[in-house]
Amino acid sequence: MTWQQWLTQAAARLRVSLSPSAKRDAEILLAQVIGATRTRLLAFGETPLTDAQRATLDMLLARRERGEPVAYLIGEREFWSLRLRVSPDILIPRPDTECLVQRALALLPPDRAEVLDLGTGSGAIALALASERPTWRITGVDRSPNSVTIARDNAARLGLNNVEFHESDWFKALHAQRYSLIVSNPPYIEADDPHLVQGDVRFEPRKALVAGGGGLKDLAAICQGAGRHLLPGGWLLLEHSWRQGAAVRTMLVDAGFSQTATLRDYGDNERVSQGQRLPEEK
Repeated sequence: MTWQQWLTQAAARLRVSLSPSAKRDAEILLAQVIGATRTRLLAFGETPLTDAQRATLDMLLARRERGEPVAYLIGEREFWSLRLRVSPDILIPRPDTECLVQRALALLPPDRAEVLDLGTGSGAIALALASERPTWRITGVDRSPNSVTIARDNAARLGLNNVEFHESDWFKALHAQRYSLIVSNPPYIEADDPHLVQGDVRFEPRKALVAGGGGLKDLAAICQGAGRHLLPGGWLLLEHSWRQGAAVRTMLVDAGFSQTATLRDYGDNERVSQGQRLPEEK
């Protein structure tokens, strides 16, 4: 069987299993197994597969048909044009989170800043900021030791030296450190949300998705604790669901933040809310 024949067959099978990106999924799996770019796949489609390649591809295809995310199948996901290692116990970075990165870059001057990324996971947000602002000092924390290990590995593979990662359950291990900006994409999905049993989300870790209090528990904890770790005039940026904007703005105001606002994502849904810590009175 040739590369092109396998692609055609695999895409057809994935369409039957209702993959929203059947052709692209098949191309990613093939490129991963044979070690070729998408351009090479298309240019040399008559190249035959080896028996070992065919066996590996068929195994991966069967897993994808069952709904397992492509990112977990190949162990990588692209975010902000960075190739990041991921694992099944880490949330897969999503395009809408790039809206948070864009806002963070716009809020602070490009020369120097101290930035904290809470619940960093694969390190996606921290590494995106580090790649754009080499003079910023960025810290990412996560309560999962495996997440910290993977985030450190991603930083090393990308050659980013202005970011470091540590274990911490939100602010607990940070002591008296203060930052110009705190960012976070915390768990914010309600436990009974029907999307949790649909599509790729079925395979992602619940601990990285679900929060108590109607999905607001972790967002509230961050709002309440962030003020003690922000420099005067510092900013807090939070990703949340499209239905939580008003609630998060209220939390920010109740926690003493000013300049509260909510920004929209690529689908024009409320997605990222901000608040500024008031400067200390002289």
